[in-house]
Amino acid sequence: MTLITNLLILLVALLHLYFLVLEMFLWDKPKGMKAFGLTPQKAAETKVLAANQGLYNGFLAAGLLWGLYQGLVYQGDAGQDFKVFFLLCVLVAGVYGAMTASKKILYIQALPAALALLFLSLS
Repeated sequence: MTLITNLLILLVALLHLYFLVLEMFLWDKPKGMKAFGLTPQKAAETKVLAANQGLYNGFLAAGLLWGLYQGLVYQGDAGQDFKVFFLLCVLVAGVYGAMTASKKILYIQALPAALALLFLSLS
């Protein structure tokens, strides 16, 4: 159960590193514009805001990776607080994003975090 939990948390962290790359470096490139359904004009207008958002996604990933590292190095409950806190942050951000930006954020961001939290609570 612990292995599945850690893999789910790693998945959430890797997703947020991917979001960081998309938002900070590829926002106004074809891949970024396609991912977010942007026109070149809209991408140019929102590039700075997207980069800021990407940075926050990087912080979420870093917190989750730190929690995983703590758990692997020190065993037991080490890193639990980091995992729970950052997964809750991801979940809240995903729900908010689904309510305000796109329903698909619920499935891409919030659902993996919710599953990881569920498995974490069961392990």
